Amino acid sequence: MRLVGENVEIGVYPIKRALEIAEEQELDLVEISPNAEPPVAKVMDYKKFLYEQKKREKVLKAKATKVVVKEIRFGPQTDDHDYEFKKKNAEKFLKDGAKLKAFVFFKGRSIVFKDQGQILLLRLAQDLEEIGKVEQMPKLEGKRMTMFMSPRKTK
Repeated sequence: MRLVGENVEIGVYPIKRALEIAEEQELDLVEISPNAEPPVAKVMDYKKFLYEQKKREKVLKAKATKVVVKEIRFGPQTDDHDYEFKKKNAEKFLKDGAKLKAFVFFKGRSIVFKDQGQILLLRLAQDLEEIGKVEQMPKLEGKRMTMFMSPRKTK
C-alpha cells in the first residue's frame, strides 16, 4: 500500500505497517485510490476532513444563485388598465432579477380566442423588451398559453 500524508515518509508499506504509522500519530488511515497499483492511502484526521468538506459545500451553496420564477396571469380579454397594472408588476419582477412566467388562462369556451391570448403575450414581450428577453415564445399547453422571460444583463 502506498502511503501519503503530512508527517509521513511517502512510500510503499505493508498494510499492517501503514495502520501502525496512523495509530502512532493518532490519526486515521483513509484509502484514497483503491484501483491504483499499489492502492493509495492517506494518514489524516477523517472527522476533520469531513467537517472541512461540509464547510466548503456550504460556502459553495451560499454563493449559488437561486432562480426565482414569478407568475403573471391574464385572461384572453384582459382590459387595458389591468394589462398596465400587471405589466408594471412584471417590470418590477424582471428588475429584481427574477424570471417571469406570463400566461393566459382560457376558461370554458374562451379557448376560441387563442389569437387574442397570443397577441396579449407578444405585446407584453414587446413592452418589456428593454428590461427582459423572451426565453420561450407563447406556447399553448392545454387551457393555458405560456411565455417565459428572463431579465437582461445590465452593464
